[in-house]
Amino acid sequence: MLGAITRWLFKIAGWRVVGPIPVLPKAIWVVAPHTTNWDFLIGLGVRPTIHVWIEYLAKSSLFRWYSGWFFRAVGGRPVYRDKSHNLVDAIAVVFDENERLHICIAPEGTRSNVSKLKTGFYYIALKAGVPLIPVGFDWPRKLVLLGDPIYATSNYATDMIPFYEFFSQIHGVKKDWLKHWEETGEIE
Repeated sequence: MLGAITRWLFKIAGWRVVGPIPVLPKAIWVVAPHTTNWDFLIGLGVRPTIHVWIEYLAKSSLFRWYSGWFFRAVGGRPVYRDKSHNLVDAIAVVFDENERLHICIAPEGTRSNVSKLKTGFYYIALKAGVPLIPVGFDWPRKLVLLGDPIYATSNYATDMIPFYEFFSQIHGVKKDWLKHWEETGEIE
């Protein structure tokens, strides 16, 4: 029921999904730019539109006694950001334990401007042996762009070139990490 409602709202709001819908048992969906809380609702509309159940990682503070049930019901998994948790290893184990699993990560880690991406998404993909699917929220054109799968090879800078090229085509807000790459060709 929720899927039908969010798909309908996604369509009524004028949004479309463009690009290849991967048919994979497991993947990490990498979403950028993350600029507004509305990104969450757009993401909820994408899942039933493309018929892929994609879970997401979110800060543990969202999973309070009064709200945790909701975020879990719509596919959320809490992330504990203290030093005692190795997120890369923990998520890689979750991938190993599941035959099918799709997880969405916003590598910017915040809606604010950032000069570099967090790299955990890459190392989770590498350790779990799953592809990265770039997903761009193009707000001016109301498009959710899907890219081809990118497989991690242990060479971060080389592997990220098609990733950065993909996000460079997104209209709207460009954060400093992408501006720097567009100006210099350097991946931080």
